[in-house]
Formats: sequence, structure tokens, C-alpha cells
Amino acid sequence: MELWFLGTSAGMPVRGRNVTSIALRTSQNSGSFWMFDCGEGTQHQLLHTSLKLTRMSKLFITHLHGDHVYGLPGLLSSRSSLGCTDSLHIYGPPGLRELIETNFRITGTHLGYPLRIVEVVEGVLFEDDDLTVEVAKLDHRIDSYGYRIMEHDRPGVLNARWLAEIGVPPGPVYGQLKAGDDVTLKDGRVIRSADAVGQSLRGCIVTILGDTRPCNNAVKLGKGADVLIHEATFTHDLADKAYEYGHSTALQAAEIAQAAGAQRLFITHFSSRYMLADLANLEVEARSVFSRTDAAMELKRYSITL
Repeated sequence: MELWFLGTSAGMPVRGRNVTSIALRTSQNSGSFWMFDCGEGTQHQLLHTSLKLTRMSKLFITHLHGDHVYGLPGLLSSRSSLGCTDSLHIYGPPGLRELIETNFRITGTHLGYPLRIVEVVEGVLFEDDDLTVEVAKLDHRIDSYGYRIMEHDRPGVLNARWLAEIGVPPGPVYGQLKAGDDVTLKDGRVIRSADAVGQSLRGCIVTILGDTRPCNNAVKLGKGADVLIHEATFTHDLADKAYEYGHSTALQAAEIAQAAGAQRLFITHFSSRYMLADLANLEVEARSVFSRTDAAMELKRYSITL
């Protein structure tokens, strides 16, 4: 998997940091990517990456505050102007459909592709052969959600060299073994899948949370995650302010990661009071509790390896 933070500022952009958006490319996406939140200016940020707007296949919204959605109308319209005809699924809280459809009605915007809007409820959001996505409500001033993306385990690597050495030529038999089926050859030999295929490859778990105070669902969504992305709007000396506005401190984000047993924590959604040089202080604060913490850097590609 690969991550790009397209915006890490909370509330409004500052010099060097845009408002919230994250892009995720999974190993099954074949060049396409998913987007999480779409603050104002997100489509401009995409222009500084290798990601192509026409290759965005799913868009997830955590909540409807402006710094997470004001970029939606322009981005959706530009995707159409670029000639994309592939359907786009967009997921988010109740009210998302009204927000999009009202904007398009007033502005006379027409898309050249099908837009599928799904207003989420807690539980399994969708599942296919490769992935399961779960969603749960967090603790913010308005309905805010977190998403847990779980890759399914994949079969191990087929030992084609060993098969050739024992006289099993390439063909349908290889596919059967790869699928986990034992095979009886014409000469009566039985080839066990367990002997021909290496250990299964564990799927990756990525948890992306919207704005939230520390809460139990943040821990549940992040349980055992390879990567947890948690907001850290303030340093801990402003914990009272964080609570008042429905946010978390860097220290609290680290405590959530520790409680969840996550492998790696990215903190983001930094208050506009913090300049780029200040982010090191939030990172140090979080690392005092959870050492595997990084303050997210915009437009940097992060590879997620198990």
C-alpha cells in the first residue's frame, strides 16, 4: 500500500500546508486510488503527485466540516471535464447527498460519469474479493466517522521451479495448486498445495480516522492496524481546547495507537497555529508514548510494508 497526505492543516490552509485530504493506493488497485476527505484545494495538491484524478475510484468523507469537504464540487467536476466516464463511489455521513446534489443543482453542474453516493451506517461498509472496509462513529461536534481498510490474506508464492524439477509442467494444475487444491496427476502422484505454495501473505490493515476526541471506537477501528492515521490538532498543553472543539492532542493520538496495538501512527490535522517547523514538537510529544509515530508530511509518498 501507499499513502499520500494531500493536506494536513486543520480548519484552514497555512503556508506549506493545505486542508485535509489523504490518498491511498492498495496493492489490488492496479494504478487507481482512493481518497479520504477533500478539503478546498485538494485537486491542486493532486497535480503535485503522480496520482491522476481520472484514476480515483472511491472517495470517503469522514465528516461534513468545510475543511474536509469544500473541495468536493470542483474535484468531482474536474474529473468529468477530464473525460472520465468510470463510475465513482463516494461514501460519507448523512447529509452528504444533499450537500453534493444541492451544489450541483444551484451551479448547473452535470457529470459525465455515474456518481454513487452512499450515506454510511456503522458496520461493514463493503466487502469484495480483496478488501473489507468497516466504518464506526467517532466523538466530534458533528457526526464524524473512521474507516478501517483490511486487505484479505493472499495465497503464498507458487514454487514453480520445484514443480518443474519434479516433472509438473506449467498449465491449469498450477492454478489449482495456487488456489489451495491438491492435485492428482495422470501418473497417480498427488501434489499437495501446501508443498507447492509458500506461506500465505498477510493482508495490510490501514485505519483512517476523522476528527475526534479520544474514544473507544478509535481504539476498535485501530486494533492491530499496520497503520493508524489519527488527528493531532493541538499539543497537550491545549488539551482543554482540544476537548472543547472535539479534537485530540498529539499525546492522546499516541495513547490511542498504544491501546489499539497499532504498528505505526501518522498524526495529521494540525492546527493552523503551528507552522511546519512546529510539527517536530507534536511528533516528539506523541513519541513519548508511542515511538513509531510520524508527523505526516504533505505530498510525500509513504510505502506501507509488513
